[in-house]
Amino acid sequence: MTVYLIRHGKTAGNLHGRYIGCRTDEPLCSEGVAFLQRMTPPQVRRVYTSPMKRCLETASILYPDIEPCVVEDFRECDFGAFEGLNYAELNGRADYQSWIDSGGEAAFPGGEGRASFARRSVRAFEALNLWRGEGDCALVVHGGTIMAVMEAFARPKGAYFDFQIPCGEGYALNEDGTYRRIDRPLDLQ
Repeated sequence: MTVYLIRHGKTAGNLHGRYIGCRTDEPLCSEGVAFLQRMTPPQVRRVYTSPMKRCLETASILYPDIEPCVVEDFRECDFGAFEGLNYAELNGRADYQSWIDSGGEAAFPGGEGRASFARRSVRAFEALNLWRGEGDCALVVHGGTIMAVMEAFARPKGAYFDFQIPCGEGYALNEDGTYRRIDRPLDLQ
């Protein structure tokens, strides 16, 4: 059995390098839609998504005939005071520099920390009990959600930031933890 962890398609915020977390429920941009429409996704029996528009829209493009199961705790991290801003807008701010200096481990000011976000994502993944033999499934979620799940279950082990993935790409994770990266639309065939 394989679980496909697919990051949602691009949004306008993604195009501009903005921190788009759980506070901004923006739709896919035209570039994101066009990229996804070129994909041939793997055949799966079930689809799970974050409740955010960008994930629901991605799932509807890739799996138009499968009603997704929405998992609330698959929503992206709460970026707090950084939400909607990009590096250029944050550069020079003491709170941003402090977060950078922590290696991304500190909580975002007024938001969520990486460790608590990862625990939330992993608990949600484990609660699905996907390895019970119901066939391959897809998780259409956020980059952070994918990084958290992969850090916990991928073999060989890797750190959270080792599993960063662009929009519309992802990983195929097997029950034994082995995996492969899905980095081109046709890789999903």
